[in-house]
Amino acid sequence: MQIHIDLIKEASKELFGNIIRTPTIRSQFLSNETQAEVFLKLENLQYTSSFKVRGAYVSIKRLKENQRQMGVIAMSAGNHAQAVAWWAKKERVKATIVMPEQAPMSKVMKTKSLGAKVILKGRTLNESQTYVSKLVHNEKLTLIHPYDDPNVVIGQGSLGLEVMQDIEDLDILVIPIGGGGLISGISIVAKALNPNIEIYGVQTEKFPSMYNVLHKKHLKILGDTLADGIAVKMPGKITSEIIKENVNSILLIDEFELEKAISSLFENERVVAEGAGAAGVAAILKNKDLFSGKRVGTVICGGNIDARVFASILNRKLLMDGRMTKVRIDIIDEPGMLARISNLIASYGGNIIEIYHQRMFNDVPVKNAKIDAIIEALSVKHIASIIKALREDGFQVSEIMERS
Repeated sequence: MQIHIDLIKEASKELFGNIIRTPTIRSQFLSNETQAEVFLKLENLQYTSSFKVRGAYVSIKRLKENQRQMGVIAMSAGNHAQAVAWWAKKERVKATIVMPEQAPMSKVMKTKSLGAKVILKGRTLNESQTYVSKLVHNEKLTLIHPYDDPNVVIGQGSLGLEVMQDIEDLDILVIPIGGGGLISGISIVAKALNPNIEIYGVQTEKFPSMYNVLHKKHLKILGDTLADGIAVKMPGKITSEIIKENVNSILLIDEFELEKAISSLFENERVVAEGAGAAGVAAILKNKDLFSGKRVGTVICGGNIDARVFASILNRKLLMDGRMTKVRIDIIDEPGMLARISNLIASYGGNIIEIYHQRMFNDVPVKNAKIDAIIEALSVKHIASIIKALREDGFQVSEIMERS
């Protein structure tokens, strides 16, 4: 099937009223950081917190009657899984979802809660593919591929129509890439409406699969990534050809840049993004000169981040910014000592995140103890003033948590 903008416009009409018309906002923070005009399409506010419901809807609505009766199957790290399960439940179609064994537990549980049969198999999507092929053959299920399917590309392309309507005179689009379904659909629309627009894909350094295809490289694909939603070893055949035609380049980002993007989005925009959802922002922050003076759009394509991972990222950001540290305080082990320390820290505007009273150190006299405290403050200087106050009050204090 030759995918063109008219097919995407038709699908967009079908989607109207069945999905959320998510907002597009101007990011004051990113615009200031890059000296550009940066806009965010908040697809993390979509049903199932991801753009994937668009392609899943189109695919399931176009099933033949015998396919509906037998059921569908999908392989996914999480977002496509939830999207297929969501629409299968609404359309009363049996859904089987094969997810990697390392898929975030939050995504596994959400998929199960939508009524799908969930099978954990393989470490990555590609390792799950052989098993999925067997189920398709043995149980006569219809595969709804997460990206290498014309209906999926057409559905995701509806997002491109919305972006182009929301942002006038757009110069550049920056889109995360896993298998390429999202950027393929968007690029078809964008190039049809503005042939001069520049389109950049984004992948992680650990999974540069489409980067290798477009740039004719052989970078290794290895390890786990925070951006599990775009951790694809083998890009799609359909999507690869579209990307070769429409995409200018693919930018690579590392795990620390992803962390920074996730925390920046939350701190500055109050936007919750998963790793893949923040990939475009990470690329923009890394390549400021490339986007300076331009009107730039990116998609926050998903918000399904594990709560523990999210909390860890925010705390790590506080540490890296020098707004949090861990101190060890030597004390005489007597009543009221903890209260004295707590009151002193509070009087200087610090916040105790965690505190632990250590009495069992071999090098500590029996009447002495050590207190380990994690302290949050406004800045490096603020933390230094709190430590100085503790020392001036007679306590021996040492910092035991390094800050970068």
